[in-house]
Amino acid sequence: METSGKSIAQLARDLGVSDSALHSWRKSIAHHGNQAFPGKGHQTELEEKLRRLERENEILRQERDILKKNGAYLRATAMMKYQCIFEHHQDYPVKRMCAAFSVSESGYYAWLKRETCQRAKANELLLHEIEQIFHEHRSVYGSPRIHVALRDQGMQCGRKRVARLMRLHGISARRRRSRVQTTNSEHSFPIAANLLNRNFTAETPDRVWVSDFTYVGTREGWLYLATVLDVYSRRVVGWSMSHERTEELVLAALQMAVTWRKPAPGLIHHSDRGSQYASLCYQSQLQRHGIVASMSRKGDCYDNALAESFFATLKAECADRQSYTTRIEARQDLFLYIEEFYNRKRLHSALGYVSPLTFEEGGEREKSE
Repeated sequence: METSGKSIAQLARDLGVSDSALHSWRKSIAHHGNQAFPGKGHQTELEEKLRRLERENEILRQERDILKKNGAYLRATAMMKYQCIFEHHQDYPVKRMCAAFSVSESGYYAWLKRETCQRAKANELLLHEIEQIFHEHRSVYGSPRIHVALRDQGMQCGRKRVARLMRLHGISARRRRSRVQTTNSEHSFPIAANLLNRNFTAETPDRVWVSDFTYVGTREGWLYLATVLDVYSRRVVGWSMSHERTEELVLAALQMAVTWRKPAPGLIHHSDRGSQYASLCYQSQLQRHGIVASMSRKGDCYDNALAESFFATLKAECADRQSYTTRIEARQDLFLYIEEFYNRKRLHSALGYVSPLTFEEGGEREKSE
């Protein structure tokens, strides 16, 4: 037998047979010579035996690996064995796993057919609920919020399963657009110190507010929106709209917040250093109500990131999804988004997936959920 310069031990390992078996075949060939194997037919027969031994050895190796990794399933029910086979069907042949677990292939495929049918029905029901929640919430929810809403309805399902169904059926929230700079800090008004230093947290309501304004496009021209947010609950506590970006725009939002919330003296009001907020009239109103002014550093949007984030969300979930003909149309839509949806219904990830209103009423979701 030609070994191609390899040792018997090496050749045995390559063929997947024992050293003793290979020694026996070699002695048989040396003893009988051409009389024992006259012609190519006997060599072909020997090669076939070697291939068969290799296949059997591979089968034994696979079954050994299966049992080594999943030996606990030997004492499990047939249904549990079928589930294990399904989870590993891409790693090992189904036939080998069925043999290792002592179950029939026909039984496994019958179970698989039933499971596939039941899963398809469950996915169809789940997809219907996903679509309903998606459309009820202005088509702005991604899989995390939809998963929370499903759990609130008593449906048990995994977040990855929700994400997979949404991806397969083209259900996705609209991406945010970039925002144009609107702050005019080229003025001679005094600038307040940055008291927040990007710490957007508060232990109780009406201790820290953040303010800013943005714009929404209509066919009549720009509509400007100013807001005041409570850092504690992320709730919009004051807002106003105008076709001009003047100090009256931001003053109206501040007045609404003060009238509605009646904050105690010492509240911190943070904004950018734009001329509208730095104006003498605006600052005098803050002082009148015992509110302490705080301002961002020049050109640093991250110093007022909470307000910036709200506007990015508002545009992605409301303004950028519409094409407004008039400013009145835009006003109505923005009002409904802020008061009916954002403050009362929208699940906020920073609040443990509850709405700002629910959070203020003491309905914080457990972080472990």
